[in-house]
Amino acid sequence: MNLLEYFTDPILRAPTLGCIFMCTAASLMGAVLFFQRRLMVSESISHAAYPGAVLGVFVLSLFGAQFEEYSFLAVLIGATISSYLGLKAISYLEKRRKIKSDPALCFALAIFFGLGILLASGLQETAPMWVSQVNSLLYGQAATLTDLHIAIYGTLALACTSFILFGFRPLQTLLFDRGFAQSIGIRTQIVERCLFWLLLLSIVAGIRSVGVILMSGMLIAPAIAARQFSNSLKTVFFLSAFFGAFSGLLGNVLSVEIALKYDQIHIPTGPMIVLVGSLVALLSLLFAPKRGVFFRIARLGLFRLRCIEENVMKGIWKKERIERSELKRLYPNSSFALFRLINQGFVFKEGKNICLTEDGRIKAGAIVRLHRLWELYLTEQLGCHAERVHHCAEEMEHILTPELEERLTKVLADPKCDPHSQPIPQRRQL
Repeated sequence: MNLLEYFTDPILRAPTLGCIFMCTAASLMGAVLFFQRRLMVSESISHAAYPGAVLGVFVLSLFGAQFEEYSFLAVLIGATISSYLGLKAISYLEKRRKIKSDPALCFALAIFFGLGILLASGLQETAPMWVSQVNSLLYGQAATLTDLHIAIYGTLALACTSFILFGFRPLQTLLFDRGFAQSIGIRTQIVERCLFWLLLLSIVAGIRSVGVILMSGMLIAPAIAARQFSNSLKTVFFLSAFFGAFSGLLGNVLSVEIALKYDQIHIPTGPMIVLVGSLVALLSLLFAPKRGVFFRIARLGLFRLRCIEENVMKGIWKKERIERSELKRLYPNSSFALFRLINQGFVFKEGKNICLTEDGRIKAGAIVRLHRLWELYLTEQLGCHAERVHHCAEEMEHILTPELEERLTKVLADPKCDPHSQPIPQRRQL
């Protein structure tokens, strides 16, 4: 099916646009929770919304089946009230009863969700025809979204985006330094109250499409993925919204395509959206250029290889030339490092011996210089014993920058010898 049809088809348009708008709003609020270090609040709020949603359906059932089309509004109102009470309960436990955050969140989640299950069981006995409405709240029912949901989710996404765009500076200050925000006159209570209601509405509205159980994943996953790519708050908000919208779109598309291609396999749209968002977060954790596990391991491996190369050059520098067998004995894992050094033009073979080129001698001398400068700094400035500084200098010589070398030279008054009376090579001089 053509991707454009998901935005134009009368049946597919509402689920597609509704999921995109809902995920955008939820991911923006999730980014705020991420920087507040309160991501688990989303889990508690979504579960706290369940009893109110069930109660809203129950009240609507009293008016008869002809009011079934208003079930979403009943769920929205009931869930909002219930979630509000859940947040107030958490705040009361934390501030008044001095209970730590995790126990308070778990207590509120268990109590409210348990109450929701109890009410759902009662509804099954008194109004069984409405039970399907309640069951859809657990895992969502995005496939049945209508144009009304597009309007509601679109308005919510616009409100969240506008608040972050026009209130970015106060929000940024509040997130990272609340005390400073108050000192410069920012009305923190107004900002926090706006965040409170936007978060509440994002979670409550999202229950209809993703469900109580999975809603917290929709808030958390895009924020985690976005954080791996940038240290800028603006960029994190943008990427979080992008990943959220992408998860909503792709989750909806995959759910429909799998159902069309495989008659026996039907994956609900809500869980598929969360699966896509979780996969995006996982791939970001693994392959993000700055923070990804894969690139961190690669950088660590390259650093260790550079340390071996520098140690090899330093060892050759001290002996002028060294036999290959002795080099392997001193540095067992140096074969690949030696191969790289030869290709880079720092060393060359001379029969059975390995020697430094002129460039290699300069580079090796610089490493020895850093080593001996650091030894002298530890002994003269920090009072360390001369016999105990070698191991530390072996590590520091690989990470000292030219700026630190210049400062060490000034502090130590351009020394000529290290604590062991060995000459310190001068810059570009052996």
